[in-house]
Parts: sequence; structure tokens; C-alpha cells
Amino acid sequence: DFMIIILILASIVSAGISYIQGENDYIDSIIIIAIVILNAIMGVVQESKAEKSIEALKEMTPPKAKVIRNNITIEINAEELVPGDLIILEAGNYVPADCRLIESHNLKIEESSLTGETEAILKDSDMICKKDIPLGDMLNMAFMSSIVVNGHAKAIVTETGMNTRVGKIANMIIQDEAPETPIQKKLSQVGKILGIICLAICLIIFVIGLIKNIDPMEMFMTSVGLAVAAIPEGLPAIVTIMLSLGVTKMAKNNSIIRRLPAVETLGSSKVICSDKTGTLTKNEMTVVEVKSNNPEFAIELSTMCTDCDILYKNGKIEVSGEPTEVALVQNGLKNNKNKTELYHNMPRINEIPFDSNRKMMTTIHKIGNKYRIITKGAPDILLNKCQNSIGEKQKIQRENLQMAERALRVIAVAYKDLDHMPSKIDSDNIENNLNFVGLVGMIDPPRDGVKEAVKTCRRAGIKTVMITGDNKKTAINIANELSLIEKSTDIALTSDELNSMTDEEIRKILPNLRVVARALPKDKSKLVKIAKMNNLVVGMTGDGVNDAPALKKADVGFSMGSGTEVAKEASDIVILDDNFLSISKAVLYGRTIFKSIRKFLIVQLTINMCAVFISVICPFIGIDTPV
Repeated sequence: DFMIIILILASIVSAGISYIQGENDYIDSIIIIAIVILNAIMGVVQESKAEKSIEALKEMTPPKAKVIRNNITIEINAEELVPGDLIILEAGNYVPADCRLIESHNLKIEESSLTGETEAILKDSDMICKKDIPLGDMLNMAFMSSIVVNGHAKAIVTETGMNTRVGKIANMIIQDEAPETPIQKKLSQVGKILGIICLAICLIIFVIGLIKNIDPMEMFMTSVGLAVAAIPEGLPAIVTIMLSLGVTKMAKNNSIIRRLPAVETLGSSKVICSDKTGTLTKNEMTVVEVKSNNPEFAIELSTMCTDCDILYKNGKIEVSGEPTEVALVQNGLKNNKNKTELYHNMPRINEIPFDSNRKMMTTIHKIGNKYRIITKGAPDILLNKCQNSIGEKQKIQRENLQMAERALRVIAVAYKDLDHMPSKIDSDNIENNLNFVGLVGMIDPPRDGVKEAVKTCRRAGIKTVMITGDNKKTAINIANELSLIEKSTDIALTSDELNSMTDEEIRKILPNLRVVARALPKDKSKLVKIAKMNNLVVGMTGDGVNDAPALKKADVGFSMGSGTEVAKEASDIVILDDNFLSISKAVLYGRTIFKSIRKFLIVQLTINMCAVFISVICPFIGIDTPV
């Protein structure tokens, strides 16, 4: 900081001259250096507290790995893995390293932390991939920091640590410098202006003293004293104290500040680009509608045709599995359809797993001497497997369209009962001549208080841009529900539309941009760049490894408490509850702190300018060296 440098130089000069003159008066020098050191200590202590909080978060869930060594399965810390290790992947595990699958059973992995796509990917150990294909298409590989949501597998570790895909992104972040915050820029400008004014005044005073035959050494010390008097030496300490107070307040509101100046940057923010899932919404798919002539039967069938597990922990029921299926099972529990009890009465004896080509899943259950086939899947595809009349199918298609237009994810459910099992269990023999039962609509609902937080930000002159992987229609519906889109001039774009525009075109529409749908990780970095071209202070949220570069480039980066470690390391602020409401509260604190700093600066400069004015005027009216 320019002011700190001038203070240190003034302290050294003051001490040096005192020593030369044999006065041994070092009080001024000691006080100045004490202020500088105190300021540094406060900053370091506060930021180290934040780092300790981050470390505590890491220690709460240390990554583990199941590895087969010497034909024995053992659990070790993930950091102890080496290339060539044979590991076991199971539902609920984080993938502990980059690895090649050698055996997989209905394995689904959610790779949103790397690709931004929240839909779990069905992996296939038998697939041979071409070289240099996109990460999301490498179906025979699993990557560190992704999550196993279904099935199990064995894999050979290929890369660990900084050599993994996660590690390479982390290395990019380490090499990037975080941008200066607005307060750093402004204080730097103030310091330079004050410094130049001080040096000019000091030179004038020194020359006047020489003309009036005042001792040169005395005039030199007067000039040094004037420089110290003119500079608000308390400002750096006051700024640090104010920011530290803000950090303490924000910690009580689920925000860990990793870099002190980020507190004030929040207050200067004009644009906040926020992920939808988990930040604006709950990240919990919830069934909100069942369209059926027999809703109870539809709920029962949709609950049974899932791969979720119901667990009992500390007297509470927990459901683990893929989010869509979790929503179906939880809806069953709400309607007294417990999957475990249903399976007790109608045991599951076989299945045809879901795959992305069929877009369906089938389970087969024994009921007395008969067999029940239950199939769930995409409505438009499943309907073609049903024996309903053309009129009934047209009605179902209309209902499906109406639900989809309301941003619901729609699952269709059908069944048939057989007296005898077909000799071959495959899609062609089983998934046909079904009886359509109903449509189940679900949505990831908005978080409580987010709508009001968005309105608060708008009143404060802060624009919120929602970034989501959803399709455009779904994204617009959610944006309307959150009051992100309120005017006809508000704009929603897809990633393709955004990337087909020039930077200049995006600059023009940025003030009205509210939604980016089907978003890719690179879109976040692009928005940061364009916002900075418009001289806007931009905040960016993210939780995945792929978000880290954008978090680093943004004026203030928000990572989520549930996010990846790489995202947290790249961010300025960690939002522990993943909630946009906490972000809006943090912005309020930031603005309060900025105003407080500005008030102090006005008071301090008023005092200092009086001292400078007196020092300049006094020699002309016959009073020597008043300061």
C-alpha cells in the first residue's frame, strides 16, 4: 500500500536524522512502525482464522478410499492412493482419484463439480473411448471429486493429486493472481494523490525555509514531520479493524471471509452471478403433483421402481440415491408408502436398469403366484410402450406438456401383471403392452427467503443473474417465481445464444441479462470478463472445480460450504449454508463497512489538511515550523 510505504520511509528518515543529530528521540518512528505492524498482524490473524475454519470443514469429512491390496479390502485416506491401486466405488462415495473402470454394475456418477452437468452419468467399464474426447463422454473413466450416486464398480487408479483433472484446474488457480478489490484501488489512488501533494508541499516548505535562512536540517525534519502529519496513518489500521468487525458479524451469518478486503468488495458489487441449484433453490427434488386416476397406486408404483435405499440413523429415516428417485421415495413415505415395507410384501426379483438410450427403468416383483412389471421413465417414450387408446394418450400428452411448462420434471409410471415370467428378461420382452398409471411432477423448489433477498438486492442497485444447466423454458419459469424477471426488457439466454454474440453485443445487453440457461463453466468466466469491461464490480458463486477459474477472476468469489475444496481455495468467501440469502446479508455488511471507512477518511483528512494548511501558511506570516 502506497501510504504504508511512505510511513515506513518517514519513520526510517526520522530515526536516521535523530541518530545523526545525537538526539536519540525515536518515539515518532516507533509509533509509526507500531501502527504498521499492528495493521499487518490484525490482517494476518483475521485471515488465518478464516483458513482455520476452512481446515475444520475439511477435517469434518476427510476423503476415504476402499482399496484392495494383497487381496484384502482396506479403507485408507485418499491421499495415500498411488497409480495402479485397485479401488472399490460404491453409492455415496466421492471418487478419490482419477481411475479407469474395469468392472461396473449400473454405476452412475454425478460429475457436476467438473462438467457443470447435474444429471448423473451412467458409466460403462466395457466401453473403449477415443483419445481427446470431452471429459463428460469418457464413460469408462471416473474422476476425482465426482460422486457415485448409484451402483458399484472396481477401478484402477491412473492419476492422483495435482496430476488429476481436479489438480490441473487447481494449478491454474494457483498461477492466477486475484484482482485488486475496489477499496484497494481507491485507497491506493488516495495514497498516491496524498503522497504527491505531500512531497510537493514538503519541497515548497523546504525551499521557503532555505530562502528565510532557516537551518536546512531543521527544515528537512519539518518537511518529514509534515509528510507524516499529512498522511492519515491511522487509515490502514482503521480499514483493517472495520473489515475485521465485518468478518466477525458475517461469520455469525454463515459466511467465512478468506480475504479481508473481500468484505468491502461485497458492498461495491453491482452484479451477482448465482448458480441456481442449491443457492437459489434447495437442491432437493420434491414431488409437487401426481396426475392419475388412482394417485395412491401411482405413488406406490413410482416408489417401488427405484434403486434408493432407506436408512435409519439416530431414529430418523434417510433416503440415499439419485435425486429424482430420492424425491419419489420421500413422496411415498409422506403418503404412507414405505419402500421397505412394500418390498417385504412384493419382493423385487429382477430388473432392467435405466439407460440413457431407453430413458426407462423396470423392476419385476413377485406378488403371490403372479409377477408385477413396473416401468418408469420419460413420458413421451413410455407412452409408446402402453396399450392405452389414442384419445387417452393425447390427453396424457397434453397433461405432460402443461406440467413441463410449469418447470416440473415429469416422470411417467406404468405396469402390467403376468402369470408367468418370460424366458428372457430384456426390454423387448418385458417393456411392452403396459397399462399407463400416471404422471409424477417434481421440482427443485426455491429456498425460503430467496425471493425477498433478490428484491432487496435489486432495490440496492445490484443485478442478480441466474446461471443454470436447465433448459430455457424451465429456467425462465424459475426466474419468474424468484422475481428475477419482472420487466419485458429483462433477457434470458442459452449458453449457445450467449456464445454466438460478440463481446460488444453482450456488453450492451448485460444490464438487462437475468438468466443464462444450459450454462457451461466457461460462460461464468466470460460474464466476469464482460462485466469488468463495463467497469462493474462482479460477484460470482460456484461450488465445482470447473467454477474455480471464474471465482478467482471475479471481484469477489463465493464458494459453497458443500462445494469442492478447489472452489473454496479459489474463492474469497465461503457461504456455509449455500444460501443466496446469506450472500445478500453479506452485501449489506459490505456496504455498511464501506460507508464507515469513508466517514473515517473524511474526518481524518479534514484534520490532516488543517495541519498541512497551517504548515504552509505559517512561514509566510512569520511563525516557524508549527508542526
